[in-house]
Formats: sequence, structure tokens, C-alpha cells
Amino acid sequence: QVQLVESGGGLVQAGGSLRLSCATSGRTFSRNVMAWFRQAPGKERELVAAIYWYGANTYYVDSVKGRFTISRDLAKNTVYLQMNSLKPEDTAVYYCASAPAGGEYDNWGQGTQVTVSS
Repeated sequence: QVQLVESGGGLVQAGGSLRLSCATSGRTFSRNVMAWFRQAPGKERELVAAIYWYGANTYYVDSVKGRFTISRDLAKNTVYLQMNSLKPEDTAVYYCASAPAGGEYDNWGQGTQVTVSS
């Protein structure tokens, strides 16, 4: 099993920045992909960004390209989401998730609230 614990959410004004962290523990070597999802009230969960544990490839949803950066620190077993130029529409609960190679996202953190005021 892999445990994921998010932190770093909060309230910020539009144009501001936040950095989310996802600390992992357990059988992290079994994880191939780490990702950040978000879910706003009344909306479906959305994949925001993803990164391979052992590679350089990343993915971003179009709405955050150029503003968000996903990264990982192998020594700390931690994944980050740097969020700049935040907009009110970025308001959501952000979840960290992991997937094995070729598998579905099957490990989830508890979520952290991000609120961007206009």
C-alpha cells in the first residue's frame, strides 16, 4: 500500500501563488505515475497535472499550462504542484493520486482545499 498526504492548500487572492505537497510512504517503488486532480463543487473531478516517478514526462490540462508546475523529489518521496497566477476558477479540493505502470489511479490522498478569491 502507498499512503499519500497532501498539504499546502489555503486561501489566496487572484494572481497569487500556492505550493501543494504530496508526501508518499509505503510501497512507493510500485508507483509509476503521480498526479494532481481537483474537484470543484458541482463539477466532475479533473486531472490537472501528472508526472512519472522515474522519468521527465509531464502532463498538464490546458487550463493550467504556463501557470502550474508539477515536480517530484525522489529523495523525499514527495510530489509538488506549484501554482502561480491563480484564478478564482482554480478553486477546488486538490487531490494527490498515484498509479502503477499501465494501471488506473488507485491511491488517493485526503485532499486539500484551495480557494482563490477575486
